[in-house]
Amino acid sequence: MGEDDFADIDARLADTDALLATSYPGDDGSRQPVHTLYVPADRFDPELPARFGAEAAAAVAAFGGTAALADAVGLGHLAEELAPLVDAKLRSEPIEDLRLDFEDGYGARPDAEEDADAVLAAERVAAAVAAGTAPPFIGIRFKCFEAPTRRRGIRTLDRFLTTLAAAGPLPDGLVLTLPKVTTVAQVEAMVVLCERFEERLGLAPGRLRFEVQMETPQLIIAADGSVPVATLLHRAKGRVTALHYGTYDYSASLQIAAAHQSMEHPAADYAKQVMQVAVAETGARLSDGSTNVIPVGDADHVRAAWQLHARLVRRSLERGYYQGWDLHAAQLPTRYLATYAFYREGFAAAARRLDNYLHGSDATIMDEPATARALARFVVRGLECGAVTEAEVRDAAAATPAELTKLAHPKLAVSEEETS
Repeated sequence: MGEDDFADIDARLADTDALLATSYPGDDGSRQPVHTLYVPADRFDPELPARFGAEAAAAVAAFGGTAALADAVGLGHLAEELAPLVDAKLRSEPIEDLRLDFEDGYGARPDAEEDADAVLAAERVAAAVAAGTAPPFIGIRFKCFEAPTRRRGIRTLDRFLTTLAAAGPLPDGLVLTLPKVTTVAQVEAMVVLCERFEERLGLAPGRLRFEVQMETPQLIIAADGSVPVATLLHRAKGRVTALHYGTYDYSASLQIAAAHQSMEHPAADYAKQVMQVAVAETGARLSDGSTNVIPVGDADHVRAAWQLHARLVRRSLERGYYQGWDLHAAQLPTRYLATYAFYREGFAAAARRLDNYLHGSDATIMDEPATARALARFVVRGLECGAVTEAEVRDAAAATPAELTKLAHPKLAVSEEETS
């Protein structure tokens, strides 16, 4: 084959090359939180994360301690490993991602009240960031773009962003949540709003991004048979950061009886599998929903609620959903117990295979590059959330976190080399 042949094939595949580069860039290698905690927007203050951590620790102490809770949720074999790690997490970073809710958790209130709360929320977020008490990721969920609430939602977003921008640079971990999306057009409208906010607030183009809540069946299959949840990602100009599954709105839309609405209902699994295929290699992330069975009240209910929550968290992780929603401080202990157990149980084998892949330490295992990337991503996720320590990674995999991050995200490594 000569140069003309190569050039001809390049020309034939130019559109494919462009599509893969722009529409399927892969994950950017940034940290993904293990959960999003929702609170009514007017309840937030800069001390809330520490307060929720203390409340979570108190709930565990009342039960008999973290090791006892680990045993109660089926993790007794790891209790001694997990307890100190989870206790430390509740003290140092009890919330990874916090969403101040102006939608269902806030309700319909007079315009003047919501206007004031939007401004106050922005002021308190700015204060928390300045004081170092804000979680790594924080933002708001405003009301949806359906006709009855559209203007109210935009007005709240306007007041929040304008106030926050006036206080200084926007937080690196700022997250905006667009709920109850039913059409691609609503996502396109949000893109237009982001562009206008950037222009009016003097922000860099592309600075504002947002996550989409998948709460309606119309996003899974449209009237024309298309799959809007896939289309919207490619109409958003790279601004959609994640798809979040909404357990109860989606289930209710399918007329599933309230007693059977759950993250593990077959209807939920189908929707989430479609979402998973839609986001593959786009760079957008996934989040599972919540359970509204809260571990408060009598001892039997608390135990059962913790067992349910821990099982659902583990179930999501096993299915490739590395993030989920929490609704109460008492759900934090089982969020971290289940998450840490997932990563610690798989860590030794993953680290051993990575050591072999990087250094050829075991001739009986020959992992391919794609498998090595998956192993590295697994270990990096565990490290980022605190399930494993940097020292453990260095000892077991004979590699630094930076080396594993580059292995997990090859395009990130190339990008760093190009800018160095």
